[in-house]
Amino acid sequence: MEMRANVQRLGSSRRALWFYRTVQRIVRVTVLPFVSVRVEGRERLATPGPVLVAPVHRSHLDTVVLGGLGERRLRALAKESLFANPVFRWVIAALGAFPTRRGEADLESMRAAIDILKNDEMMIVFPEGTRQTGDEVGELFDGIAFLAAKAGAKILPIGIDGTGNVLGPGSSRPGRHPVAVVVGEPLDPPPTSRRKELGPYMELLRTEIQGLQDRAIELNRSR
Repeated sequence: MEMRANVQRLGSSRRALWFYRTVQRIVRVTVLPFVSVRVEGRERLATPGPVLVAPVHRSHLDTVVLGGLGERRLRALAKESLFANPVFRWVIAALGAFPTRRGEADLESMRAAIDILKNDEMMIVFPEGTRQTGDEVGELFDGIAFLAAKAGAKILPIGIDGTGNVLGPGSSRPGRHPVAVVVGEPLDPPPTSRRKELGPYMELLRTEIQGLQDRAIELNRSR
């Protein structure tokens, strides 16, 4: 608990926010031109209040690209061991990371995420879990719907095409490939957090993300 409070304080400081904005500007003048990013629905990344950003996951680059495109700071859960070094702790806290004890209990992660969202912040969660390959959206984990219901957060579905070609699983160096991002309309949270009743909502979310992913692929191939 003390670690989480310390990180939240560090991440909310004026210096940390300045650092985040500086990194964001660097991404905008280096990474985004390098991948020749095209975007539809960019204005929706400014959706106010508690928001869960829910993109497909094809690369570690996904978070970097979305962080560069939006104005709001993206928060994310990260394993607690990454915060052991004081200098690195400050850096990743400034970039929006928040510690959680992964592998011990999902409840700890959920509580941390709910705390973040109830502070009217924007948090990125990959509903497919780990990185995937291919054009089809994989099976979604209902944790994102549970979080949205508990925190009263909207879910922002996003399709991303091309990041897996730039820096995919197993890649040792980035390649040059265009990237397309399509941001959908924000979805209201489900009316219940009961996991046995989240099935229809998850089907809706998967359909939305697949449609946005198909549009991102189309946008990239139309160049």
